[in-house]
Amino acid sequence: MSDTVPAAIAAALTSPELAAVVDLVAYPVEDADGQRAVMVHGQHGVVRLRAGERHDVVTGVDPVAHTDPLAFLPYESECAEPSPENRRNAYPEPARRLLSFFADADRSPDVVVVHTPSHYFPETGGHRGEHGSLDVIQSRAPFLLSGAGVSGRGLIPEYVRVVDVAPTLLELAGVPVPNGLDGTAYPTGESRGRFVVGLLWDGAHCSDLLALASAGELPAVASLLGDGLALTGGAVAEFPSVTLCNHTSALTGVGPGRHGILGNVFYDRARGERINANDESTWHRSAEWLRPDVSTVFEMLTAARPEARSVCINEAVDRGATVSTMQLLREVAHDGPVSALLPPAEQSPYLGESRHLADHYFRWATQVDDSGLNQVLQEWADPAAAPALTWWATVVTDAGHHAGGPRSPIARDSLRDADRRLGVFLTHLDSLGLREQVTFLLTADHGFEKADEAATGSWKSALADVCERAGVTYRNEGPGFVYLNVR
Repeated sequence: MSDTVPAAIAAALTSPELAAVVDLVAYPVEDADGQRAVMVHGQHGVVRLRAGERHDVVTGVDPVAHTDPLAFLPYESECAEPSPENRRNAYPEPARRLLSFFADADRSPDVVVVHTPSHYFPETGGHRGEHGSLDVIQSRAPFLLSGAGVSGRGLIPEYVRVVDVAPTLLELAGVPVPNGLDGTAYPTGESRGRFVVGLLWDGAHCSDLLALASAGELPAVASLLGDGLALTGGAVAEFPSVTLCNHTSALTGVGPGRHGILGNVFYDRARGERINANDESTWHRSAEWLRPDVSTVFEMLTAARPEARSVCINEAVDRGATVSTMQLLREVAHDGPVSALLPPAEQSPYLGESRHLADHYFRWATQVDDSGLNQVLQEWADPAAAPALTWWATVVTDAGHHAGGPRSPIARDSLRDADRRLGVFLTHLDSLGLREQVTFLLTADHGFEKADEAATGSWKSALADVCERAGVTYRNEGPGFVYLNVR
């Protein structure tokens, strides 16, 4: 496709009238030498991004000039300037992340529109707390290592990437990391434990998690941190910084352009269908859309250690796991909502504040996470059959941060609820005498920023106008994934 229409869309959507709504607009191009590049438009300029993080400014000011993954640290700096505007913001590794995002011929959109950090859009699914952007705070997931084989180094001013999670898990499990992954293992030393436990607290705000743990408000996380290390720059999410894109990146070690899960909602040109992979009715089917030539960490573990058991709890990307929550859901003949199979939220012993159950997502997440803990304890009931690799995803942390934004009472209570469940598991490991043989990795899929409820508006009509003038049909999925010449 000619670059003319994407360029016209980008120019229209980065007009001053949409400055409170649109941060960036990007689309792929091909250079004269056949190399792929990405054009990024902002309010004050346009840049061409090439592999190797090469920035060639086309006009005005580079809209992603600041790329420091450690921006807004220490945490007080972020608290003093929440949801900063473009010229004061940072965008880690923008070329690598965008080039990966646009690499899938069937599923990548022709244009992507990126919300401003402060944009509030409840009419199209937005919340008080948001993520999905290319910017550093929405992209910053925690990264904590603890236990067997990990030195107690405390807080370290470094960062990794979400694609580094899978190779790190493999190396901790004593499995050679296959060639060809996008990620690399974080170095932890020579010694290894018998067991590896990966914890993904969906949407857990990296800096607030570490601040609360350091203050003693998350005793289970504090216990892990006392025996290990955490990177203050966390793990940089792939773009977009949304759930399924980054769960899949964490568990495959490759970016979205290779594993094929472009977002929670995307369009597949080859299938001619819209794919909503992050819904209660499709959650257990998400691995169906994973590209067949990409392996999960469970498959890579089995290939190297056929006898090793792996357990995947409350995680959509479960392909290859010996036992998984999604396998159980797929095997159950059930026509109603998944929540009907879960324990009542009101009876949760880990719920700190019952008033949060008024939020539908928080209520459902409480049920899911209680069920997940029960399954974890069941899989770890017999020390002789303990899994070599356990992956345990927690959902309530995402619900709390969406409901109130980072640092809000409900967001912090969601972290406390998750910590109580983790504490039960740690106590169980202690009772089995196994904790010293376990290595833990705690991470997330993205960060969060708080929206400004005064920063409302939509690019919908501007997009419709420019596409009508250009004579092209389009789909706006997400919203923000624009597929051209598709109805």
